[in-house]
Amino acid sequence: MRIQVRVPATIANLGPGFDAMGLAVALYNEIEAEPAPALEVALEGEGADVLPRDVTNRVVRSAAALFEQAGMMLPPMRLRCCNRIPLMSGLGSSAAAAVGGLALAAAWLGRRGSWGDLLELATALEGHPDNVAPALLGGLTLVTRNEEGWIAARVPTIPMRVALALPAVQVSTEMARCLLPAQFPLSDVVAQIGHVALLVHAFREGDWGLLGRAMRDRVHEPYRAGLIPGYERAVQAARAAGAAAVCISGSGPALAAFAPEGHEAIAAAMAAAFEEAGFPARTWVADVEPEGVQVEVEPDPDLR
Repeated sequence: MRIQVRVPATIANLGPGFDAMGLAVALYNEIEAEPAPALEVALEGEGADVLPRDVTNRVVRSAAALFEQAGMMLPPMRLRCCNRIPLMSGLGSSAAAAVGGLALAAAWLGRRGSWGDLLELATALEGHPDNVAPALLGGLTLVTRNEEGWIAARVPTIPMRVALALPAVQVSTEMARCLLPAQFPLSDVVAQIGHVALLVHAFREGDWGLLGRAMRDRVHEPYRAGLIPGYERAVQAARAAGAAAVCISGSGPALAAFAPEGHEAIAAAMAAAFEEAGFPARTWVADVEPEGVQVEVEPDPDLR
């Protein structure tokens, strides 16, 4: 048996949707697994020189958690992880590892059904539902929690591309969260709710003008922008190049820009702005990924 898993990167928050909204994009981590005499972990791509190759690897720990939930030990397996999502980028690399490990374990256990069933455990393992939910479900995903547990729903959107720029800056999620106030004025809360509602409508309808007006945040971006040198310059450059809306991806430092066209020019403009600020940047142009995590299982040839 061989299992292949592909997990997309994610853009969490999308401006006003703090901790409650995320978007999956076509930049993937891939995992291959097959039975082996003992655990083997091979790493390629992003983080290959720093990520662990033993039971402490996040993919392995997440897979083991689902097996444990099923009352079983993680079976010995050979894993190959090809990572294309940069670490500590704001693009959901940790969520991709957690979701990838859970999807791998679910396939190994022969479980069928919605990936949404894994949301509770994935969030417990990773801690960021606005990354986990779109990685599982794909597209534009809304997520929240009530007394019955996590609730997530995918919202249909028009086909869309995103320009991404990642400056050579380190921003830890913990540091970015510590900057946020514990309380906000009622006026900010009301404005935030309205912006989220309009943002969802703009994504559904492909209303670029509304997207630009609705992707405004009062809860986290004003506080986190200072952690990203060149932020204002990059945002202005993206808009001058044709971006309708720009947001910090997750807690940063990556920026995501939305536009009907000209994505390569927008990405290049953001990179040039960061370069002028003294920080080189990597860029991507990626489609929105509508499907979320995807799994293929090749059965043992002897059992076919």
